[in-house]
Amino acid sequence: MIRCRATYAKKEELRYTSNLDMQKIWERYLRRAKLPLAYSQGFHPQPRIHQAAPLPLGLLSYQEIVDFWLHLEENQLLEIIAALTVNVQPGISITSIESIPSNSPAIQTLVRSSDYCAVALNNPINEELTHQVERINSASSLPRVRRNKPYDLRPLIQNLHFDVPIADLPPTIQMRLSSMDGATGRVDEVIFEMGMEPADFRITRTALIIDDLT
Repeated sequence: MIRCRATYAKKEELRYTSNLDMQKIWERYLRRAKLPLAYSQGFHPQPRIHQAAPLPLGLLSYQEIVDFWLHLEENQLLEIIAALTVNVQPGISITSIESIPSNSPAIQTLVRSSDYCAVALNNPINEELTHQVERINSASSLPRVRRNKPYDLRPLIQNLHFDVPIADLPPTIQMRLSSMDGATGRVDEVIFEMGMEPADFRITRTALIIDDLT
């Protein structure tokens, strides 16, 4: 058996595809490529496909990571890459596939943070964006309520800055948010905290930061 790790971009065709549906899309993708999926044990076996971190609905991504297990051997990695390259899945652009030791930690446990790029769509005032970013960065806490539960947004924001637009480029906010279990920062909450609407930005996850165990 081989455990593979694929890094890929989630593109426009799958913008409004949920994380659960992405599981099904990857299952169909692997089946269409005629790759023998491994399944979990128990009464309700499921394909062994694990995604690194859920991506909020409506967001694109330059870097998503998925692990999957196949009933193949380590020396067949090139065949796996070729099969997935020939059988293209719209909305998924694979940038790399590698084999991972079967006993490596679950990819979900390795993610530490996510980088996002939020491009303004409605020409907001640059001075207001600058003020809001400075206010958040200087705050000791940012109390918020989500689903009737209070929490502090501030420790979930690892980095936040505003790129002043050059020439005709739109204003852009860059942020790095915690993505650990029980401590995940949401990009829409950061934008709400700035007094703005997420719908007024085109948001893309640009990177996943994971533990380097090498």
